[in-house]
Amino acid sequence: MDRLDELESKSIYIIREAYAQCRKLALLWSIGKDSSTLLWLARKAFLGQLPFPVLHIDTGRKFRAMIEFRDARAREFGLRLIVARNDEALAGAEPGKPLAGGGKLDCCTALKTQALQQAIARHGLKALLLGIRRDEHGIRAKERYFSPRDENFQWNYKNQPPELWDQYRSRSEEGSHMRIHPLLHWSELDIWRYVRRENIPTVPLYFARNGKRYRSIGCECCCAPIDSAADTLDAVIRELETTTTSERAGRAQDKENAYTMQKLRALGYM
Repeated sequence: MDRLDELESKSIYIIREAYAQCRKLALLWSIGKDSSTLLWLARKAFLGQLPFPVLHIDTGRKFRAMIEFRDARAREFGLRLIVARNDEALAGAEPGKPLAGGGKLDCCTALKTQALQQAIARHGLKALLLGIRRDEHGIRAKERYFSPRDENFQWNYKNQPPELWDQYRSRSEEGSHMRIHPLLHWSELDIWRYVRRENIPTVPLYFARNGKRYRSIGCECCCAPIDSAADTLDAVIRELETTTTSERAGRAQDKENAYTMQKLRALGYM
Protein backbone atom coordinates (compact mmCIF):
# COMPACT_ATOMS: atom_id res chain seq x y z
CA MET A 1 0.00 0.00 0.00
CA ASP A 2 1.10 3.58 -0.55
CA ARG A 3 0.77 6.31 2.09
CA LEU A 4 -2.79 7.27 1.15
CA ASP A 5 -3.89 3.63 1.31
CA GLU A 6 -2.40 3.33 4.81
CA LEU A 7 -4.06 6.54 5.99
CA GLU A 8 -7.39 5.43 4.56
CA SER A 9 -7.18 1.95 6.08
CA LYS A 10 -6.47 3.24 9.60
CA SER A 11 -9.27 5.82 9.43
CA ILE A 12 -11.82 3.29 8.20
CA TYR A 13 -10.82 0.92 11.01
CA ILE A 14 -11.39 3.69 13.59
CA ILE A 15 -14.77 4.62 12.06
CA ARG A 16 -15.97 1.01 12.14
CA GLU A 17 -14.68 0.52 15.68
CA ALA A 18 -16.55 3.65 16.81
CA TYR A 19 -19.82 2.37 15.36
CA ALA A 20 -19.26 -1.10 16.80
CA GLN A 21 -18.94 0.41 20.27
CA CYS A 22 -21.70 3.03 20.03
CA ARG A 23 -24.76 3.05 17.78
CA LYS A 24 -25.95 6.47 19.04
CA LEU A 25 -23.34 8.11 16.83
CA ALA A 26 -23.29 11.01 14.38
CA LEU A 27 -20.70 12.49 12.03
CA LEU A 28 -20.07 16.20 12.57
CA TRP A 29 -19.88 17.79 9.12
CA SER A 30 -18.52 21.34 9.00
CA ILE A 31 -18.60 21.25 5.15
CA GLY A 32 -14.84 21.90 5.01
CA LYS A 33 -12.26 19.73 3.25
CA ASP A 34 -11.43 17.63 6.32
CA SER A 35 -14.96 16.76 7.38
CA SER A 36 -15.93 16.15 3.74
CA THR A 37 -13.00 13.71 3.51
CA LEU A 38 -14.20 12.07 6.73
CA LEU A 39 -17.69 11.77 5.26
CA TRP A 40 -16.20 10.12 2.17
CA LEU A 41 -14.25 7.64 4.32
CA ALA A 42 -17.34 6.85 6.41
CA ARG A 43 -19.35 6.12 3.27
CA LYS A 44 -16.55 3.81 2.13
CA ALA A 45 -16.54 2.10 5.53
CA PHE A 46 -20.23 1.22 5.15
CA LEU A 47 -20.41 0.57 1.41
CA GLY A 48 -21.86 3.93 0.51
CA GLN A 49 -24.74 4.06 3.00
CA LEU A 50 -24.16 5.63 6.42
CA PRO A 51 -25.92 3.84 9.29
CA PHE A 52 -25.88 7.04 11.38
CA PRO A 53 -26.86 10.70 10.80
CA VAL A 54 -24.68 13.62 9.73
CA LEU A 55 -24.80 16.71 11.95
CA HIS A 56 -24.12 20.24 10.76
CA ILE A 57 -23.90 23.20 13.17
CA ASP A 58 -25.35 26.18 11.31
CA THR A 59 -24.23 29.45 12.89
CA GLY A 60 -26.22 31.53 10.43
CA ARG A 61 -22.92 33.01 9.28
CA LYS A 62 -21.65 30.34 6.91
CA PHE A 63 -20.77 31.12 3.31
CA ARG A 64 -23.73 30.65 0.98
CA ALA A 65 -21.53 28.34 -1.12
CA MET A 66 -21.11 26.05 1.91
CA ILE A 67 -24.86 25.74 2.53
CA GLU A 68 -25.54 25.09 -1.16
CA PHE A 69 -22.79 22.45 -1.19
CA ARG A 70 -24.18 20.82 1.98
CA ASP A 71 -27.70 20.51 0.62
CA ALA A 72 -26.56 19.21 -2.78
CA ARG A 73 -24.27 16.54 -1.30
CA ALA A 74 -26.89 15.50 1.27
CA ARG A 75 -29.31 14.77 -1.58
CA GLU A 76 -26.65 13.10 -3.73
CA PHE A 77 -25.38 10.82 -0.94
CA GLY A 78 -28.78 10.14 0.64
CA LEU A 79 -27.64 11.48 4.04
CA ARG A 80 -29.75 11.73 7.17
CA LEU A 81 -28.84 15.35 7.76
CA ILE A 82 -29.43 17.09 11.09
CA VAL A 83 -29.00 20.89 11.00
CA ALA A 84 -28.63 22.44 14.48
CA ARG A 85 -28.77 26.14 15.41
CA ASN A 86 -28.76 28.04 18.68
CA ASP A 87 -31.91 30.00 17.84
CA GLU A 88 -31.99 31.74 21.21
CA ALA A 89 -28.51 33.22 20.68
CA LEU A 90 -29.35 34.17 17.10
CA ALA A 91 -32.59 35.96 18.04
CA GLY A 92 -32.13 39.67 17.37
CA ALA A 93 -28.51 39.27 16.25
CA GLU A 94 -27.32 41.25 13.25
CA PRO A 95 -27.18 38.90 10.22
CA GLY A 96 -23.69 38.02 9.02
CA LYS A 97 -21.91 39.64 11.97
CA PRO A 98 -20.35 38.20 15.16
CA LEU A 99 -22.63 38.39 18.18
CA ALA A 100 -22.56 41.78 19.86
CA GLY A 101 -21.33 42.22 23.43
CA GLY A 102 -18.43 39.79 23.39
CA GLY A 103 -15.34 38.63 21.55
CA LYS A 104 -14.82 35.71 19.22
CA LEU A 105 -14.72 33.29 22.16
CA ASP A 106 -18.23 34.31 23.26
CA CYS A 107 -19.58 34.16 19.72
CA CYS A 108 -18.12 30.72 19.02
CA THR A 109 -19.28 29.44 22.40
CA ALA A 110 -22.88 30.49 21.74
CA LEU A 111 -23.21 29.64 18.06
CA LYS A 112 -21.02 26.52 17.90
CA THR A 113 -20.39 24.98 21.32
CA GLN A 114 -23.85 25.55 22.79
CA ALA A 115 -25.58 24.64 19.54
CA LEU A 116 -23.59 21.40 19.46
CA GLN A 117 -24.41 20.61 23.08
CA GLN A 118 -28.09 21.24 22.44
CA ALA A 119 -28.06 18.91 19.43
CA ILE A 120 -26.26 16.16 21.36
CA ALA A 121 -28.85 16.34 24.14
CA ARG A 122 -31.84 16.63 21.78
CA HIS A 123 -30.88 13.61 19.69
CA GLY A 124 -29.46 11.50 22.51
CA LEU A 125 -26.02 11.21 20.89
CA LYS A 126 -23.35 9.37 22.85
CA ALA A 127 -20.48 9.87 20.40
CA LEU A 128 -19.39 12.08 17.50
CA LEU A 129 -17.01 11.51 14.59
CA LEU A 130 -15.00 14.65 13.80
CA GLY A 131 -12.56 15.50 11.02
CA ILE A 132 -9.75 17.20 12.94
CA ARG A 133 -6.03 16.73 12.32
CA ARG A 134 -3.08 17.07 14.71
CA ASP A 135 -1.11 19.28 12.33
CA GLU A 136 -3.88 21.86 11.95
CA HIS A 137 -3.59 23.55 15.35
CA GLY A 138 -1.36 23.11 18.40
CA ILE A 139 -4.21 22.28 20.79
CA ARG A 140 -5.44 19.53 18.46
CA ALA A 141 -2.06 17.81 18.79
CA LYS A 142 -3.12 16.97 22.37
CA GLU A 143 -6.14 14.99 21.18
CA ARG A 144 -6.63 11.22 21.07
CA TYR A 145 -8.46 9.14 18.47
CA PHE A 146 -11.07 8.26 21.12
CA SER A 147 -11.41 11.30 23.39
CA PRO A 148 -13.85 11.22 26.33
CA ARG A 149 -15.85 14.25 27.49
CA ASP A 150 -17.60 14.57 30.83
CA GLU A 151 -21.36 14.84 31.41
CA ASN A 152 -21.15 18.56 30.53
CA PHE A 153 -19.34 17.74 27.23
CA GLN A 154 -16.15 19.35 28.55
CA TRP A 155 -12.67 18.13 27.61
CA ASN A 156 -9.91 17.66 30.17
CA TYR A 157 -6.87 18.11 27.92
CA LYS A 158 -4.55 17.42 30.88
CA ASN A 159 -5.95 13.93 31.40
CA GLN A 160 -6.22 12.03 28.13
CA PRO A 161 -6.08 8.23 27.84
CA PRO A 162 -2.85 6.76 26.40
CA GLU A 163 -3.08 5.22 22.93
CA LEU A 164 -0.05 2.98 22.55
CA TRP A 165 0.45 0.51 19.70
CA ASP A 166 -2.96 1.44 18.23
CA GLN A 167 -4.78 0.31 21.37
CA TYR A 168 -7.76 2.61 21.99
CA ARG A 169 -10.12 3.10 24.90
CA SER A 170 -13.13 3.13 22.61
CA ARG A 171 -15.82 2.55 25.23
CA SER A 172 -17.06 5.54 27.19
CA GLU A 173 -17.97 5.49 30.85
CA GLU A 174 -21.53 5.97 32.06
CA GLY A 175 -22.58 9.61 31.78
CA SER A 176 -19.69 10.57 29.52
CA HIS A 177 -19.58 11.47 25.86
CA MET A 178 -17.02 10.32 23.27
CA ARG A 179 -15.40 12.27 20.44
CA ILE A 180 -13.73 10.14 17.76
CA HIS A 181 -11.10 11.66 15.45
CA PRO A 182 -10.29 9.30 12.55
CA LEU A 183 -8.15 11.90 10.70
CA LEU A 184 -5.68 12.80 13.46
CA HIS A 185 -2.76 11.18 11.60
CA TRP A 186 -3.45 13.00 8.30
CA SER A 187 -1.77 16.23 7.17
CA GLU A 188 -3.25 19.05 5.11
CA LEU A 189 -1.29 17.83 2.09
CA ASP A 190 -2.53 14.27 2.66
CA ILE A 191 -6.11 15.53 2.58
CA TRP A 192 -5.69 17.34 -0.72
CA ARG A 193 -3.81 14.45 -2.33
CA TYR A 194 -6.58 12.08 -1.22
CA VAL A 195 -9.26 14.50 -2.49
CA ARG A 196 -7.49 14.44 -5.87
CA ARG A 197 -7.14 10.64 -5.93
CA GLU A 198 -10.73 9.98 -4.88
CA ASN A 199 -12.27 12.92 -6.76
CA ILE A 200 -14.04 14.04 -3.57
CA PRO A 201 -16.42 16.99 -4.06
CA THR A 202 -15.21 20.13 -2.26
CA VAL A 203 -16.50 23.66 -1.77
CA PRO A 204 -15.27 25.94 -4.60
CA LEU A 205 -14.08 28.55 -2.06
CA TYR A 206 -10.85 26.56 -1.75
CA PHE A 207 -9.88 27.43 -5.34
CA ALA A 208 -8.53 30.80 -6.41
CA ARG A 209 -10.72 33.40 -8.01
CA ASN A 210 -9.41 36.87 -8.83
CA GLY A 211 -6.14 36.09 -7.08
CA LYS A 212 -7.69 34.98 -3.77
CA ARG A 213 -8.75 31.68 -2.21
CA TYR A 214 -9.71 30.33 1.20
CA ARG A 215 -7.42 27.82 2.81
CA SER A 216 -9.67 27.28 5.83
CA ILE A 217 -13.40 27.99 5.86
CA GLY A 218 -16.00 28.52 8.57
CA CYS A 219 -18.11 31.56 9.39
CA GLU A 220 -17.83 34.17 6.64
CA CYS A 221 -17.30 37.03 9.12
CA CYS A 222 -14.30 35.25 10.69
CA CYS A 223 -12.45 33.99 7.59
CA ALA A 224 -10.09 35.86 5.31
CA PRO A 225 -8.81 34.64 1.92
CA ILE A 226 -5.14 34.34 1.06
CA ASP A 227 -3.35 35.62 -2.04
CA SER A 228 -3.20 32.70 -4.42
CA ALA A 229 -3.37 31.69 -8.06
CA ALA A 230 -4.14 28.05 -7.19
CA ASP A 231 -7.38 27.45 -9.06
CA THR A 232 -7.12 23.65 -9.49
CA LEU A 233 -6.42 20.69 -7.21
CA ASP A 234 -2.96 20.24 -8.68
CA ALA A 235 -2.18 23.93 -8.17
CA VAL A 236 -3.38 23.84 -4.53
CA ILE A 237 -1.15 20.83 -3.84
CA ARG A 238 1.87 22.50 -5.46
CA GLU A 239 1.25 25.64 -3.41
CA LEU A 240 1.06 23.69 -0.13
CA GLU A 241 4.28 21.83 -0.89
CA THR A 242 6.22 25.10 -0.59
CA THR A 243 4.18 27.42 1.66
CA THR A 244 5.37 28.51 5.11
CA THR A 245 2.04 30.14 6.07
CA SER A 246 -0.12 28.57 8.77
CA GLU A 247 -3.27 26.85 7.52
CA ARG A 248 -5.51 28.78 9.94
CA ALA A 249 -3.80 32.15 9.50
CA GLY A 250 -7.06 33.55 8.12
CA ARG A 251 -9.26 32.40 11.04
CA ALA A 252 -10.12 35.24 13.41
CA GLN A 253 -10.55 33.13 16.55
CA ASP A 254 -6.99 31.83 16.20
CA LYS A 255 -5.54 35.33 16.03
CA GLU A 256 -7.47 36.83 18.94
CA ASN A 257 -5.76 34.84 21.71
CA ALA A 258 -3.19 32.06 21.77
CA TYR A 259 -5.38 30.06 24.15
CA THR A 260 -8.77 30.73 22.53
CA MET A 261 -8.92 27.39 20.73
CA GLN A 262 -7.87 25.53 23.89
CA LYS A 263 -10.61 27.30 25.87
CA LEU A 264 -13.20 26.51 23.19
CA ARG A 265 -12.27 22.84 23.02
CA ALA A 266 -12.23 22.53 26.82
CA LEU A 267 -15.81 23.86 26.80
CA GLY A 268 -16.92 21.30 24.23
CA TYR A 269 -16.11 22.91 20.86
CA MET A 270 -15.18 20.81 17.83
